[in-house]
Amino acid sequence: MLLSKADFLIDHSETIKCLYYNKVLTSTEVSNYTGKSIPHVIKVLAELKKAGYVQEKGLASSSGGRKPLNYSLVPGSHYILSVAMDQFSAQMVIVDMNNNFITETSRYEFNIDSLSPAELIHYIDSFIKSINIAKKDIIGIGLTMPGFIDTERGINYTYIVHGGQSLVDHIEENIGIPVFLENDSTAIALAEQKFGVAGHIKNVMVLNLGWGIGLGMILNDQIFRGNNGLAGEFSHIPLFKNGKLCKCGKHGCLETEASLIAVTASAKQGIKEGLTTSLAHYPEVNADIIISEAIKGDVFSVKLISEAAYHVGEGLAILIHLMNPGAIVLSGKGSVVGKLWLAPIQQAINEHCIPMLTNFTDFNISNLTTKAQLIGGAALVVENFGKNLEERLTAIEDSLLNKAS
Repeated sequence: MLLSKADFLIDHSETIKCLYYNKVLTSTEVSNYTGKSIPHVIKVLAELKKAGYVQEKGLASSSGGRKPLNYSLVPGSHYILSVAMDQFSAQMVIVDMNNNFITETSRYEFNIDSLSPAELIHYIDSFIKSINIAKKDIIGIGLTMPGFIDTERGINYTYIVHGGQSLVDHIEENIGIPVFLENDSTAIALAEQKFGVAGHIKNVMVLNLGWGIGLGMILNDQIFRGNNGLAGEFSHIPLFKNGKLCKCGKHGCLETEASLIAVTASAKQGIKEGLTTSLAHYPEVNADIIISEAIKGDVFSVKLISEAAYHVGEGLAILIHLMNPGAIVLSGKGSVVGKLWLAPIQQAINEHCIPMLTNFTDFNISNLTTKAQLIGGAALVVENFGKNLEERLTAIEDSLLNKAS
């Protein structure tokens, strides 16, 4: 039975979560995180240890008296498949129960506008078959992608639309593993909250600097998705009277000037006009090349990144006035040139923000680099340990029984 492999993850989900996010804890620390009594926590840890989910990790330090035991999750008790998609590719990796990547990250290229559910399922199935881990040991798939996503119904209204049906259900029926779907920027915010620089800050705006400019929000220590899960469309703030058509169908969105797609288009135009730049040496220019050359100091590449960053700062000035965040985190693909973003962003905010508000907002560059979305996808599965995981496993079991009958 599928459910039997996850009984302890379901019944003791809060203990599993705090160990996953903190690596090593004492029973007292687990008690503080879960709000359960120490005797209850010791009982749970003993049950999890007996079942092979938890292990002792030596003695913790002590200011006096008997040193308490440390506990951690057994890394190979289960595994998580994280699938991180953008507009042009998907990255996949297996994560163990200590949040370690234990396989090489595989990349599959496509154009998401034309990607079908069957093709996505094929990529996922191919990856699973290519690794030396049994499918039954993969407890869940964290699928993160751009678009308007209804996490409860498992539907992406923007991409890979499956006839109005749940994309999650369709993948589960074909793969046989619970799937949890989330917007890419929200997943990155989750990663930053649990493992990155946004930890311990109550109100944070996390920018996903990718092909677009996504926004993940943490409000009062909780991931904020809005009324229907569609909050955070930062890149579609109409800031410009430039007449440029955005892919959303509107004109003058922030994305038309500040996204990596816009930066790449500007780079190609500059090369065509004969500007002096190391980018001209490449047969085809893309965002990764522009970022790489900017890091090396190519003046034109730095100029492109700086101009985009200034426009991002204009948009952030609006957010700061509305949300008064404790921090803004630069994450995602473009964060590897974070230092190049900071100065022009700060300039724009100084010009457009009330100083009193900016005094209370810190700017941080992600320390998760390009792994943030993959880490967030794995954390998404862990966040759903408990009732949600049980429901997904039950649905898969029912589907298998129906097929068998």
